[in-house]
Amino acid sequence: MSGALAIFEREFKSYFYSPVAYLIIAVFAALTGFFFYLYTNGFVEASLMADMQAQQYRMEPQKLNVNLMLIRPFFWNIAMISLFTLPTLTMRLYSEEKRQGTVELLYTAPVSPLQIILGKYTAGLAFYAILLLPTIFYQSLLFWFGNPELMPVVTGYLGLILIGSAFIAAGLWISTMTENQIIAALGGFALSLLLWIIGAGAASAGETLGAVLNYISIINHFEDFAQGVIDSSHVLYYVLFTLTGLYFSLKTIESVKWRA
Repeated sequence: MSGALAIFEREFKSYFYSPVAYLIIAVFAALTGFFFYLYTNGFVEASLMADMQAQQYRMEPQKLNVNLMLIRPFFWNIAMISLFTLPTLTMRLYSEEKRQGTVELLYTAPVSPLQIILGKYTAGLAFYAILLLPTIFYQSLLFWFGNPELMPVVTGYLGLILIGSAFIAAGLWISTMTENQIIAALGGFALSLLLWIIGAGAASAGETLGAVLNYISIINHFEDFAQGVIDSSHVLYYVLFTLTGLYFSLKTIESVKWRA
């Protein structure tokens, strides 16, 4: 798969040729850092309040769960920030090729449509991993000053990679259908948002349809990861979702190349 590797290297490096990539990294780090500060500050205040009450009533201080009160909601916020951020990454994956007229070079290069898709997808996923690096530093502070459970942190990042992979695959598919990056970004965000909120109507949709909506909802499968649980059904959902997005992207490229 040397062709896919060449596409990956080209696409990944191109992110850093533009100041937009650095702006996205800075905004992502700032937003996640802000929420980490809020949750950490809330946890510290709750701990101090529990100690004060224990001293007042001469009892053992209440033990607060840092994973429940801080780590889990922090991962939920990272997932939500990713919902808004990733369409700005995927919007240029293929639409920019059309806008600049370099898509013809891709079609005549010794690379297959599958290699093109895999190269661009993995480049987007690698950049997303870079976005998550500052949040790992935030989490490390908890282990430096406290003693949280490790497993919910590990599974939380696994869940973020999986949900990010699904968002990137969906955004890549939208990007293959237009040469306008703004439309690609809005389309990718709209599709991801729809899959995020679709489970909200499950309660009033009836038992059968409600179960379907709950399963389709992309965020419902993330909850167990944030709690430290790895469920194979959730992993399978994200893998199938990603493969479906890549399949649609591949067929869109093949249809365009065939018409050309």
